[in-house]
Amino acid sequence: MALTATIHTFSIQLSDVDRAVYEALALKVARHPSETGEHLVTRVLAYCLEYAEGIGFSRGISDPDEPALSVRDLTGTLKVWIDIGSPEAARLHKASKAAPRVAVYTHKDPAQIQRQLAGERIHRSEALELYAIDRELIAGLVRLLERRMKIELSVTDRHLFLSIGDITLSGAVQRFRLEDQE
Repeated sequence: MALTATIHTFSIQLSDVDRAVYEALALKVARHPSETGEHLVTRVLAYCLEYAEGIGFSRGISDPDEPALSVRDLTGTLKVWIDIGSPEAARLHKASKAAPRVAVYTHKDPAQIQRQLAGERIHRSEALELYAIDRELIAGLVRLLERRMKIELSVTDRHLFLSIGDITLSGAVQRFRLEDQE
């Protein structure tokens, strides 16, 4: 018997001071049986950090040619391709041709991703945005992960402050470039 996705429901009060975005978000996120908790919470945080009119989750693993998240205009045109983790160079090459902006949010070591992509053929690689979310923040959120969660998320100077009940977690989001390799 095949395993099915687990649905997680997030009620998020978002206060993104950096972008002047203040929203109450109600998200239902399907977690594939093979998806790690780290990947799931990174997807949710990326959704919040990129929140804009037209943002949405893809169908996930069942549609590997789509981004994890995307922002589309009212005509359905892809404006932003958002991937999670450590996508391969060929995927990023395709993404850069498909969308004017490509962002990757990772819960992994960004230096490892930079090495993995070094010298690879990626269309407009200089414009690729690579963001690393604090790994301790991700680990803390995974430890608290439940199927229904109420979260208050504040973003100031690319620093995240999450409140879940009486627990507060915080960590930075750092931007890296492919050229920033050591």
